[in-house]
Amino acid sequence: MDERLDYEKSKNYWSNVPASVNGMLGGFSCVTNMDIKDSDLFLRKLFQMKDGPSNGRVLDCGAGIGRISENLLCKHFKCVDMLEQDEKFLEKAKLKCRGANVENFYCSGLQEFTPTDNQKYDVIWIQWVLGYLTDDDLIKFLKKCSKLLNTNGVIVVKENISQDDEGEIDAVDSSITRSFIQYCIIFQQANLICKASRTQKNFPSELYKVKIFALQPANDKSNS
Repeated sequence: MDERLDYEKSKNYWSNVPASVNGMLGGFSCVTNMDIKDSDLFLRKLFQMKDGPSNGRVLDCGAGIGRISENLLCKHFKCVDMLEQDEKFLEKAKLKCRGANVENFYCSGLQEFTPTDNQKYDVIWIQWVLGYLTDDDLIKFLKKCSKLLNTNGVIVVKENISQDDEGEIDAVDSSITRSFIQYCIIFQQANLICKASRTQKNFPSELYKVKIFALQPANDKSNS
């Protein structure tokens, strides 16, 4: 099913979306506080875990206008890097996060992202963006992320979950909403194990269920 995804179509769709919180959340800006609150709780629990991640550097993937970096990641990490393919979103993020502890702004799609400065991360935060990658590119991207982790580093994935085991294609923005079982298979194929998970609470009933996963390479010691 995911072979129907069209990267250029997705890019064009987002190029016409306003650089605002409402634009980032598809008209549901009302959920942003609840989203950040649950993510904050999840992140705090990760830090408290035995062999949990440090709070040195985080990469915000599909960062948009910096909503998550500004309201969550900058408050927990010493350094924040942002990855976003839409230039106007990234320019808005630079303005919103001016004076904050954001260090690098990478303008690239996830499937094309190639770090050039040997940067390592304690947490790689990926939210509401993986539906724009095909299965093959998603697995490749997660494997790439694994190599960017510091010791005890984690990949946090926060995504909508379809109740349809085969997932659901959105032809308008050329994305797929995957099922829980599809994500489990992809994580396994990317050689990742789930260290913790949480279901987002208090979202409007008409929205998809949202799950947060904390993932680590199955051979985590290789990142030492």
